[in-house]
Amino acid sequence: MIGQDQPKNAASIPTVQSHSPTLPCTEKEPLVELRGISKRFGNNVILDKLDLTIYRGEALVVIGPSGTGKSTVLRLIAGLTEPDEGEIYIKGQLRKGSVEDGEELMRMALVFQQSALFDSLTVEENVGFFLYEHTNLSRRRIREIVEEALHMIGLENIGDRYPSELSGGMKKRVSFARALIANPDNHRERPELVLYDEPTAGLDPIASTVIEDLVRHLKQNQKGCGSYVMVSHQDSTIRRTADRVVMLYQGQVQWQGGVDEIDVTDNALMRQFFSGSINGPIRVID
Repeated sequence: MIGQDQPKNAASIPTVQSHSPTLPCTEKEPLVELRGISKRFGNNVILDKLDLTIYRGEALVVIGPSGTGKSTVLRLIAGLTEPDEGEIYIKGQLRKGSVEDGEELMRMALVFQQSALFDSLTVEENVGFFLYEHTNLSRRRIREIVEEALHMIGLENIGDRYPSELSGGMKKRVSFARALIANPDNHRERPELVLYDEPTAGLDPIASTVIEDLVRHLKQNQKGCGSYVMVSHQDSTIRRTADRVVMLYQGQVQWQGGVDEIDVTDNALMRQFFSGSINGPIRVID
């Protein structure tokens, strides 16, 4: 049935259970460093002298209550917004502007919380949009690359459908393919870092599992050194996709550690966050 995630599609994505950092990346090479980053919107301080480093090959999940600046961190990393204070280093080089200023020191892919597909374009046209607009590849070659991308996400033979004919989980997967597609003849166009903003928000548990497995599968496909930063509130997504977890609250990192440390930490913020209790140091916003 159109608009439903079919079991055969979900089964085509390998299940990845390991939470350990992948082995080929033997050195902790910083990809992105946020140093003393502050960001305000009006009188509201979102980030307050934040320090955060993302390393090559790691899967980092950023958590915290709503409104604590998690998505702002992604936008800063992507170069979509600039900090009020502090410095951002990309592979050791100081970023002096934003993507809009032509400052792109490393190719990144951003997967939005909402799939943000073009309603008037087919799946094939959505996934191949970057290649159609920014390369001289033939339409036939682009279609072949798109077919490979759709196979990668377990959604073959849907290229002629429109977003309105897809379920929420299918739209998410198509948005992954669109964000990660690149010209295979130009290795510099392949993203070195993927930024996921709440990729399982609004999905049922089964569809969430498909997305979580896909995220891990795509990381493994990057020769073991694929890197991503994800923002998530969802317990299963945090536990199944993270190598390292960072909690933001009041504009700063309040805790960080591995998935196996979540249930044994005595950090009051973490215990309240994962228990869902209204009693604790995290202020409840009505």
